[in-house]
Amino acid sequence: MTLKNRFIFTAALLYAAMGVLAWQLLTYNKWMFVAAEALILVSLVLTVRLYTAFVRPLNLIAAGVESIKDRDFSIKFLKTGQKEVDQLISVYNQMMDELRQERVVQTEKHFLLERLIEASPSGIILLDTHDRVAGLNPAAAGLLQTSGKDVIGKPMTELPQHWGDSLSKLPKDEQRVIRPNGIQTYRCRKIRFLDRGYHRYFILVEELTQELLEKERNAYEKLIRMMSHEINNSIGAVNSILHSFSYFSPQLNEDTRPDFDEALQVCITRNQNLAGFMANFANVVRIPPPVKHATDLHQLLHSIHRLMLPSFERKQVTWEWELAEQIESVGLDVQQMEQVLINVVKNALEATEAGGWVNVKTVANPPQLLIQDNGKPISPEVQEKLFSPFFSTKANGQGIGLTMVREILLHHGFPFSLQTHADGITTFAIEFQS
Repeated sequence: MTLKNRFIFTAALLYAAMGVLAWQLLTYNKWMFVAAEALILVSLVLTVRLYTAFVRPLNLIAAGVESIKDRDFSIKFLKTGQKEVDQLISVYNQMMDELRQERVVQTEKHFLLERLIEASPSGIILLDTHDRVAGLNPAAAGLLQTSGKDVIGKPMTELPQHWGDSLSKLPKDEQRVIRPNGIQTYRCRKIRFLDRGYHRYFILVEELTQELLEKERNAYEKLIRMMSHEINNSIGAVNSILHSFSYFSPQLNEDTRPDFDEALQVCITRNQNLAGFMANFANVVRIPPPVKHATDLHQLLHSIHRLMLPSFERKQVTWEWELAEQIESVGLDVQQMEQVLINVVKNALEATEAGGWVNVKTVANPPQLLIQDNGKPISPEVQEKLFSPFFSTKANGQGIGLTMVREILLHHGFPFSLQTHADGITTFAIEFQS
């Protein structure tokens, strides 16, 4: 029973009792009965007024509660002239003003935050309380190469490409540098924030590729130049001494002369190989800016095919073609691009067992080249280090092939990638841009 109904019920009982008592006075004294009836009427008027004054604040409170439930902070009440009710109205109106102002401030802050997140060059991935993707800004969608709607509600492990494996292992409240595709470098931080009383996280992804590449390039350029200078100086002096020793060969007896000549030749050859080894490293940091000319990509690929065909035949690996019918000329430095294609095709051949295949595919619009193989897949651990200087999975590898490929393609401004897809096919993709 509501408070109003209880008041009416109590008043009704009281007036019923007063009516019974007044009726008893009728037989005793008519004038007292009339006086009692008049008193009852006066008290009834006062009770009605009291009820009205009592109910009005309740109605105001009910109306205020409904407006707050509807989140409508624009409703205000006028004063009635009753002191107690006017105090209640004043408090209510002040509260509504403060709520309205707070909502305006919060809306402005929320709008500003949304614009900042949307315009941020860094990728921002919002997570829900179960570490599923709740939202992401355009920069993050670009990094993940997705529309955003495709990953909303999915766990971190299901993010496309190698992002899922890298970001799902990111420690909370810490930052880590990752290279999900072995080319670009990113600094990732998993940061906690409080949302409606619950702890949630977002991941901030900042690209460091150009900055780190420049530092990396300067570091190994200085290292290679220093090593090349010291080693070449030593090799020159040692070879000069070794050639001088050859003049003593005729003075030796017939039994020891062949061993002496062979030992000298081994030392000279080893020094020459060491000089060539350093020259290969030095060439990586001496790559000149590309001189681009309009080039027939298919003609360039056929020349690489003729060069590599004997190696394919020896290993019994099939070279497959899947060329676009027509493709526009591509602006590139032919000599440098030959080095790229030879290295990429050679790596694909070395990863493929006998009986396997290497597929060379072109796409017309936009011009793209895909070199695919069904050889040994690239593991996630190797993927992050593929294009790092001096890193190689080969027993005798120098780790400069893919580094040189990376430098040439970056100088050309051609986006590229190397990864093994879910079907086990490894693809080196190059997108040619003007």
